[in-house]
Amino acid sequence: MARIIAPDELISARKEAAFQMKENRRLEKELFQAHKELAFQKKEKGKRADELGIANIELAFQKKEKGKRAAELGIANIELAFQDIEKGKRAAELIIANYARSLIEASLDPLVTINTEGKITDMNEASETITGLTRQELTGTDFFDYFTEQQLAREVYQEVFAKGSVADSPLTLRHKGGKLTDVLFNGSVYKDDLGQVLGVVIVARDVTAQKRIETELKEATILAKLATGIAEEAQIKAEDSARIAVNAVKAKQQFLSNMSHEIRTPMNAIIGFTKVLMKTDMSSRQREYLTAIKLSGDALIVLINDILDLAKVDAGKMIFEQTPFKMAQSISAMLHLFATKIQEKNLALVKDYDKRIPEVLVGDPVRLHQVILNLVSNAVKFTTKGKITVRVRLLSEDEEKVSIEFAVSDTGIGIPENKIEKIFENFQQATSGTSRLYGGTGLGLSIVKQLIEPQGGTIHVLSKVDEGSTFSFILSFLKTNVVVESDEDPKIVALDTEIKNIKILVVEDIPLNQLLMKTLLDDFGFERDIASNGKIAIEFLQNKSYDIILMDLQMPEMNGFEATDYIRNTMNSKIPIIALTADVTTVDLAKCRAVGMNDYLAKPVDERLLFSKIVGLVKKPTRSKYNEQDGNADNGGKKSKCTDLDYLMQRTKSNPALMMEMISLYLEQTPPLISTMKRSFHDKDWNSLHSAVHKMIPSFSIMGISPDFENMAKKIQEYAVSQQQTVGIQNLVLQIENVCTQACMELEAEFAKIKSANK
Repeated sequence: MARIIAPDELISARKEAAFQMKENRRLEKELFQAHKELAFQKKEKGKRADELGIANIELAFQKKEKGKRAAELGIANIELAFQDIEKGKRAAELIIANYARSLIEASLDPLVTINTEGKITDMNEASETITGLTRQELTGTDFFDYFTEQQLAREVYQEVFAKGSVADSPLTLRHKGGKLTDVLFNGSVYKDDLGQVLGVVIVARDVTAQKRIETELKEATILAKLATGIAEEAQIKAEDSARIAVNAVKAKQQFLSNMSHEIRTPMNAIIGFTKVLMKTDMSSRQREYLTAIKLSGDALIVLINDILDLAKVDAGKMIFEQTPFKMAQSISAMLHLFATKIQEKNLALVKDYDKRIPEVLVGDPVRLHQVILNLVSNAVKFTTKGKITVRVRLLSEDEEKVSIEFAVSDTGIGIPENKIEKIFENFQQATSGTSRLYGGTGLGLSIVKQLIEPQGGTIHVLSKVDEGSTFSFILSFLKTNVVVESDEDPKIVALDTEIKNIKILVVEDIPLNQLLMKTLLDDFGFERDIASNGKIAIEFLQNKSYDIILMDLQMPEMNGFEATDYIRNTMNSKIPIIALTADVTTVDLAKCRAVGMNDYLAKPVDERLLFSKIVGLVKKPTRSKYNEQDGNADNGGKKSKCTDLDYLMQRTKSNPALMMEMISLYLEQTPPLISTMKRSFHDKDWNSLHSAVHKMIPSFSIMGISPDFENMAKKIQEYAVSQQQTVGIQNLVLQIENVCTQACMELEAEFAKIKSANK
């Protein structure tokens, strides 16, 4: 059955339908709006797509631009690296340029660079100084304008281009103020990297001073030639000036040597015969006259000795020995010489000797004696009342040496303060009247100073007029353990008339000296023959035997050196020979030893010393310095002994314990010294070499080793001092090593022999 719809439902349905229609219209509107929005967005998307295309095109363009920029940046980096390299080059070039500039400016000689057109491009400060122009004024100007001879300068400049260099071409530079400078033109071309010549570097060495010296030298040469022509009737070139000076010194020494001989020869006779006469009976008046003659002769000898000692010092011939001696006894012996004179003047002599000073020291006792004798002699001469004090004081001491101060004080006339500095000069005395009142040459103190200072010593003087003077000096001496016999002079013995049977050959050419020697030897009771020269002496020796020869040195036909050389090397004779020499200025004493003379005596001859030397050589066994074998001995070819214990026995008085101790000390110290000597020579350690050899020398005489080896050792010392390895020194070192090694072997045998004999 159909349902009947109610009105309420119909109304609701109509409302619902209306609502639905309204919603549909709203939805249609929204849909329309959505379609509209979609169309807008689609349109916007189209626009965005267009913009994106444009952006992609822009991006591709920018990417392309970035690539270009990257390429440009790479090029820029390459350019920057290139610039850095160039900057480095510029810096290096600047350093080189600054270095070159410093080298250029360091040159004291003018230095300029010139281009191929002859224009100055650069110069140093010395160029500005020598021309008087600034760098700005010189740059770009013609180089030749500054020489006095422009054409010559141009030719030299062209020669540099032609040859590449030129050296020492003489030219004259002109200063803007007119001053001229002599130069030596030196130049060479300089080139670029391709070898193209850019210009010339010129150095103009200033030789003005050199030319002045050459001129002065030429003038001096002319004067020297004139002077030499007058004196020697010969001309010597200026280049030989050094030889002239050496020859002049030799001539001076030869002159002094001859004068010494000529003066001492008559003085020898005068003093000798005066002594002979004074032994005879005579009246008191005659004795008074003879005493006056002797005193005058003695004074002349002092004068001669002073002048010749000075000549030795001036010529550099003064030699200082290193000999062991007893200083206390030596000083006492010297002062004893003045005892009589001091007593005559009623003076007191005070000796103040420091007992701390070692008993035996090593030095030059002869030169020390000479210094003290001069000082004490002056003190006695210039003192009329009061006292003379001789003080010897130890200043310092170490393991090797001592330093000693010597002082001689007097209460005499004193020295004015303004004269003290001059008294050590040659021929200087305190006042002009000193020589007239007191005598003397004015050389004593000069010689004293020149004997002290070369030994490393110093001398000082304190003085007040009318109160007195004190002369003090300081010297160093080496210490030693060597045993030295008493300084009571063993060389001079009393004349023993019981000693006879000595045959003597006197070789002397001066008749007066021949007579004197005859007289003295007759007084001794000796037999004698007289030969006037060396040739005659050799004839005597070939026909007769003698115990000893007294040999003068300067003789006609054949002198003493030649005769001795013939006796030793041709005749092979060992006869003792004593040289009689009046010459103390040259190296004659060394020559005496070299040719084989045993000893020497200076004229005027002291008769006691003559007697002592004759007896000493004849009556005592002598050692040959040549290691000669006895002509009658046959040693089967064995090596000769190099030691002789006679000297050691004499010093120890044949005490076996003391002899064994001395030998033991030698055997203990010598091998290490030999090793040190060899090592020092190999290492060129000259100080160590000198020290080692110095310590070896004293033992040579003690163990009776030939003086030849002592001389060799002293030569090694001389080489060590000069610090130069001289040809021959290696052989000397080897010889010293060999003789000391042989000595050790011999002494070991002697030690065993002494020990066995005294068990």
